[in-house]
Amino acid sequence: MSLFLKNRGALLILMFNLFLVFTGIGLVIPIMPKFMESLGITGGMIGLLVAAFSLTQLLFSPLAGRLADSFGRKRMIIIGMFVFAFSEGLFGLASSPALLFVSRLLGGVSAAMIMPAVMAYAADITTKEQRAAGMGYINAAITTGFIIGPGIGGYIAEFGIRVPFYAAAIAGVAAACVNLFILPESRQAEEASAGSEPPPKRRSGLLTQLRYAYREPYFLSLIIVFVMSFGLANFETVFGLFVDHKFGFEPRDIAFIITFGSIAGAVVQVTAFSWILKRFGEKRVISVCLLFAGLFIFLTLFVHKYWMIFAVTFIVFLAIDILRPAIGTQMSMVAKDQQGYVAGLNSAFTSLGNIAGPVVAGFLFDVDINYPYTLACLILLVCFALSIRGQKSGLPDAKAAI
Repeated sequence: MSLFLKNRGALLILMFNLFLVFTGIGLVIPIMPKFMESLGITGGMIGLLVAAFSLTQLLFSPLAGRLADSFGRKRMIIIGMFVFAFSEGLFGLASSPALLFVSRLLGGVSAAMIMPAVMAYAADITTKEQRAAGMGYINAAITTGFIIGPGIGGYIAEFGIRVPFYAAAIAGVAAACVNLFILPESRQAEEASAGSEPPPKRRSGLLTQLRYAYREPYFLSLIIVFVMSFGLANFETVFGLFVDHKFGFEPRDIAFIITFGSIAGAVVQVTAFSWILKRFGEKRVISVCLLFAGLFIFLTLFVHKYWMIFAVTFIVFLAIDILRPAIGTQMSMVAKDQQGYVAGLNSAFTSLGNIAGPVVAGFLFDVDINYPYTLACLILLVCFALSIRGQKSGLPDAKAAI
């Protein structure tokens, strides 16, 4: 554990970066119903708005993953944080759907630059035995950002629906400065930037990488990432709109449900995630989480009381928050010296699902508010079946790698 303890300062900074980014992303969730009213946009437009973020994240993720291997993790994180700050400020200033789209496109670029670099950095400073714990901490920061983001958005929106975005922009600049002056470059990235070249096949473009991804030993995990992201995006994109239209919830109500419904996920990731993977293995954990997420999203269609909505959402978020780092940990085990590349592919497949999912969910919402959740349930159960079918694949579990 000495390496882990030695680099805990760097790990804390990495966690702060992702916490801030996903806080900014989460800000919009409880506020979007009010934006729909003030700007006169539909559920379909909301879906396109969410997909715009994921589109640029997809386009830039493979390139960003390679640059994180060759240009340096730290540099990519700093640039990404400045882009994030600008996108948040622009969203706060936006008075038309066009500017909202520009803001979210830039937000996707920032996420593409930050995510692979942070994941690769975390892999650099942990051994295989510590990898699950490190990824648990990193994903706990993401979860906490999602927890705090809607809470901040919901409560500060009472002072003005644009105020939270200005605060996120200021915090983004501050975080970039912290990275610039305090965060050291990781060892592997320093070696890469000093002149070591990545293998030739890693220099291919996005389409080529996606086309030949089936050759990779972790391809089944990438498929699960895509299908999972598609299904979850149906749930997350329209959640605020769903409870607003069906139950008349205000931003504060939406923020409360999301905030406390996600807390358990962050606690589990920090305290028990490593033990869960070592005890049961990634494959089994992934399958169980997919099953629970699908079933409880389906139950959302039949609950009516506030406490029941809270309880069902609680289980959904818990399953999601365990599922995401489990898949990331599984793929990192076979990435070896290409952590940035694999993290980039992971981000790219996530973005593919996050592009298709919100668009479909938004337009289905305009037809019937129950349709997005019905589809999300079916998609996640299909993903569960895929994970069961792949139980005998060659991907290692954390407990087998130790």
